[in-house]
Amino acid sequence: MLSIKDLHVYYGGIHALRGVSLEVPDGKIISLIGANGAGKSTTLKSIMSLVAKTEGSVEFDGVDITKYPTRNVVKTGIVLCPEGRRVFPDLTVAENLTVGAYLRKDKEGIKADRDWVYELFPRMKEREWQLAGTLSGGEQQMLAVGRALMSRPKLLMMDEPSLGLAPLVVKDIFAIIKQINEAGVNVMLIEQNAKAALEIADFAYVMETGEITMSGTGKELLASDEIRKAYLGE
Repeated sequence: MLSIKDLHVYYGGIHALRGVSLEVPDGKIISLIGANGAGKSTTLKSIMSLVAKTEGSVEFDGVDITKYPTRNVVKTGIVLCPEGRRVFPDLTVAENLTVGAYLRKDKEGIKADRDWVYELFPRMKEREWQLAGTLSGGEQQMLAVGRALMSRPKLLMMDEPSLGLAPLVVKDIFAIIKQINEAGVNVMLIEQNAKAALEIADFAYVMETGEITMSGTGKELLASDEIRKAYLGE
């Protein structure tokens, strides 16, 4: 579904991505793990055209979207749920979800997807008219995911969904990511919590200093001594 080939990105004089190539097959959860500063977030931002690509190509669903502006990338069906949640604090839960559907015109479909978000996250229904800025960190993460789903993505890219959350909330978030995938949404996931990311992944990539250094199924990487020492603290 998504194919990235030889992607290069520079931040000033820093070569942030050095020939990154990866694929997200249809129907799968793909995890991208690596240390801080490895280039994981830059990879997602370059797919969304939030940072400029110097070389390489991005193809989605058979279409070359390398030079698409961000709005058009979203229209193709790719959505980024950013690190740090980034909800609109002065809008209610319901208003944040409405913003997520800003490119859509199908009122019935929007209502159906809002109902699905409330089904996935019952607490969002309970807090429908509460200001997003007054929600807990875990609730804001749920809202950020729900808002991303309101654009009806084919591919949902998530940047550090478990960051700063309590272990029980993390468990809930990962269970819901699996549900979202089972409902037909492809997922590409960046996570500092490498164990959780690999446990949920059909396939995973390891990134170091702007390059993909290893790949395999989630189970294969979990069993790798190198990965266990570097990322699992074992």
